[in-house]
Amino acid sequence: MFENKTVVVTGGASGIGAALVRAFAIKGANVCIADLDGNAAADIAREVNGIGVQCNVRKEANICDLIAGAQDRFGPIDIFVSNAGLAQPEPDHAASASTETWQLNWEVHVLAHVFAARLLLPEMIKRGSGHLVNVASAAGLLNQIGDAAYSASKHAAVSFAESLAITHGDDGIDVSVVCPQYVATSLIDMSDDTEAVGSLISAQTAADKILEGIAAKEFLILPHPQVAQYCKAKGNDHGAWLSGMRGLRRKFLRESESGELKDMHKFV
Repeated sequence: MFENKTVVVTGGASGIGAALVRAFAIKGANVCIADLDGNAAADIAREVNGIGVQCNVRKEANICDLIAGAQDRFGPIDIFVSNAGLAQPEPDHAASASTETWQLNWEVHVLAHVFAARLLLPEMIKRGSGHLVNVASAAGLLNQIGDAAYSASKHAAVSFAESLAITHGDDGIDVSVVCPQYVATSLIDMSDDTEAVGSLISAQTAADKILEGIAAKEFLILPHPQVAQYCKAKGNDHGAWLSGMRGLRRKFLRESESGELKDMHKFV
């Protein structure tokens, strides 16, 4: 399935991205690793015999250079995984994050996906193949307590992926949107070797589930299968779901030792 395929992974030097890079390489893919940390990208590239590129996904010109470099080395891009992300919990009420933080979330979690698709679609449409994989979050289907900017931008990421699938499915282009819940990565201040427990899974487990979903050409990839049931409950009775989320927030604020995102998985 992935043998000799050209794969690009943004945010590929750590967390889920790094686990994906290694998983693709094991399957025989030619991998281009893009990351804001160019040195870390180069380190993993040497490990998997790929190429590492410093890339700020907020800048369309950077993504253009990334795609051009990957194509020059390996040929047409078969799979582009738009994975780069961030989390900056709000300091107080739901609108308390700065305008700069909201803009940062928008650019990294939405516009980066748009830039990649804008640059890749013409050639993919022409050849009638290609796979766009946009990593969103369960927060894009549900909500992340304490980070409205993250939740709103991830909802937008899911919507954009739906638009890609609706518009270009008949062009032979596959689209997947990945919506994990809690994964032990630096994004939530955890190391990759943190013990997985409850709703917390390792980056490797997430990557394995994502590759399975890509191979099966699934649109919605849920590394945490229980998210499907949460979405069903939300759709069946939105008011009851909101009430439940408020209860979850109260419990988290009352019982969490740190009050930080890294503890949220213990309550879900």
